[in-house]
Amino acid sequence: MSVNYGSKRTVVGGHYGLRDWLVQRVTAVLMVIFTVVVLAQLIFAQGEIGYELWAGIFAAQWMKFLTFAVIVAMIWHVWVGARNVWMDYAKSVALRLTLHVVSLIWLVGCAGWAFQVLWRL
Repeated sequence: MSVNYGSKRTVVGGHYGLRDWLVQRVTAVLMVIFTVVVLAQLIFAQGEIGYELWAGIFAAQWMKFLTFAVIVAMIWHVWVGARNVWMDYAKSVALRLTLHVVSLIWLVGCAGWAFQVLWRL
C-alpha cells in the first residue's frame, strides 16, 4: 500500500535559481577585481590623470583582454538580472518575449561597441 501525503505540486518556471545566483556572484567578484586593478593603476600612476594615462592603462594587450572579459561578465550579469525582472513582472508572454529580445539585442550591441572601442585605442 502506497501512501501519498499532500497534493501534487506543479512547478513552473525556468529553474535557473542556483546557476543564476552563482553567475551573479562570480561576475560581481570579477568586476570588483577589475575595479581594484584599474584604481591601483590610477593611484600609483605618475603625473596628471588625463587621456594619455587612460590610453596607457588600456593599451597593453592583457588589459584589453581583461577589460573585454569584464565587459562580457557585466553583460552576463545584466542579462541574468534583467531576465529575472522580466520573468517576475512581465505577465504577458508576448511582452516578456519582446523585452527579452530587446534586452539581448541591446546587450549584444553594447558588447560589439565595447570591442570596437577597446581595439581601436
